[in-house]
This record gives sequence, structure tokens and C-alpha cells, in this order.
Amino acid sequence: MTVQLLAVTEDEGEQRLDKWLRRRFPQLNQVAVEKLCRTGQVRVDSARVKASDRVTPGQLVRVPPLPTAAVLGEKRIEGVSAADAKMIQAAVLWKDEHMIVLNKPAGLPSQGGSGQGDRHVDGLAEALKFGYKEKPKLVHRLDKDTSGVLMLARTDRVARALSESLRHRNARKIYWAVVAGVPHPRQGSIKFALEKAPGRGRGGEGEKMICVHPAKLAEHPDAKRAQTDYFTLWFLGARLSWMALEPITGRTHQLRAHMAEIGHPILGDGKYGGSESDNLGDGWGAGAGGDLSKKLHLHARSLTIEHPILKKPMTFTAPLPEHMARTWKLLDWKEADVPADPFEAIR
Repeated sequence: MTVQLLAVTEDEGEQRLDKWLRRRFPQLNQVAVEKLCRTGQVRVDSARVKASDRVTPGQLVRVPPLPTAAVLGEKRIEGVSAADAKMIQAAVLWKDEHMIVLNKPAGLPSQGGSGQGDRHVDGLAEALKFGYKEKPKLVHRLDKDTSGVLMLARTDRVARALSESLRHRNARKIYWAVVAGVPHPRQGSIKFALEKAPGRGRGGEGEKMICVHPAKLAEHPDAKRAQTDYFTLWFLGARLSWMALEPITGRTHQLRAHMAEIGHPILGDGKYGGSESDNLGDGWGAGAGGDLSKKLHLHARSLTIEHPILKKPMTFTAPLPEHMARTWKLLDWKEADVPADPFEAIR
């Protein structure tokens, strides 16, 4: 890394230097910022500064090469290894005084539970305090093997506000997925209700959701209504499709169960997709041969929600995880070739 000269933008406005630095560089804590200022490594318009000094748009901030270690000038984070702290801090997409938004890695559970082990976002949130006394709180979850946008609240008040928005569907989530086959029609809505299958694997980790046709709800009192809107963004012959999926409801495994039910399971979904030789309706099983089938291709691409304090809509977008980025490269799919919100025109 090299020395950087960074301009304070108009959007950032006037604010304390320490806050500006910690927003730009989430791996820094307050102790580290004060040390960098005290030793003259951080300067504003070539002048020495204190952490409490204010910066204004147009000023140039000199930033030295910064370590990426999770802890700088503080004691080791309790219960979190340096490698894990570095990983979870690198996943931060947005951070302010009220909330933190992550690009959750695939394979990392949101919370502990049956078969999930001790390593999960909720536990690693100790490394996301960034000067606060309490760790941030999860306000929703993603499946272990699903990557993408995940929100945490830094205070109880914000947690309540975000949970309320999600509960009343005042937030919009768009997922990207690769599925077997090409859905017909190319866009539509899936409205099968969902209920837990009666069988269980050891420790409950084998639980699945089964789809129930709306006409048969009377026969399934435990089934909950569910709706997924889908849009085919691109496809490869008749073999694979790049899908945008919007869950109108938020049921467990909803997207995975719904896509499998209409014959187009998500690539790499061994739980709902079966093997690649299975023919589930119009599509194939969840395999495509080689490395493509080894990991679930489901990613929480974007989330739009009203900021609980600023009261303005904000959209957070998460880059594809490594295994999906490799698939996009292999299939020559380009993110810039599709609309960010394909559902906007049909609302």
C-alpha cells in the first residue's frame, strides 16, 4: 500500500476528522485514529491535525499505508480471531452511527443454531463495534450458503425501526441466482404456500420446506402463504438462466423451494435441487457438471430501505461472491448488461 491523498467530498460535508477516517477505513478504531494524528501520519492540507479537528469539502487528507489487521492499538477482540475479524470487517458495505450493512460471505451462518457451529455473523459482530460498547444486532438473516446484503443495527432503537420496516414489507430485496433450464414465462410470480416437511435430519439440519398449492391450503393448516416474483435476465441455451428474484414474503428457504417447485432449481442446491441427472419439471437438477455445482448460486444482490434516522430511501448493492463471479466469467455474463431493478417497470 502507498500514501493516499483523499479529497473530502461534498456528500461527506463538514464533520470530525476521526469520524471521516473511520467511515472511509472501517478497520480503524478510535485509538488507531488518534495515534495516526498524534504522530503526524495523517495530515489535512499538509498540516498536522488532531482527531477532533473538523474537515470540510475540498480539503485533502493525507493517509499513510494502513494495516488491515482487525485490531490496532486495542486488546484482542474477545472470542474472535484476527483472521475472522479482518474478514468480517472487510465485508462492510456501509457503516454509520446507526447501522452496518455487510456483504455476507457464502458459507457463513447468520446466527448459531442446530448444526451451525460457533462461527457466525452474530458472534463475529464483536469485531464490528467500531468504538461502540455494544456489538451491532442482526435485524434479519440469510441462509448459511446464501451470500449478500445483510443489515445490523447499532442501537436498540434502530433495530426496532429496521425490523418494523422489514415486517411491514417497506423494504425491497432483489436476489440474483443461476437456475437450471429457462422458466416459461420468462417473468412471473410463484405463489405456493410453504410448510415444514415432517422429516428431520440429525440435529434438525435436514429440515426442508414443502410447497402447497393455494387451492389446497385448507388441507394444510400449518402452511404459510408465500410469494416470489421472478425475472429472467439472461440464459444460456436451454441449460442455465440468470434470474432476478424478489421475495414478496420472507419464508424460510422460500426462493430455493419455489424455484425447485416450478422445475428450475438453483444451481448447487443439493437440498432442493436433487442431482444434476434429475429432471424436475421443465429444467434439470441443481448440477451443471464440474465446479459450477459445488456451491449454491444464490446472492442477496440489493436491498432498498428507508434509513431509520435520516428518513430517506437507501439502496445497498453487494458484489458477487467469488464462486458466482467465476461462473459469470465462464458464461460471459456481464453485470452491466442487465437492469439493477428489472421489476421496476412492471410495478
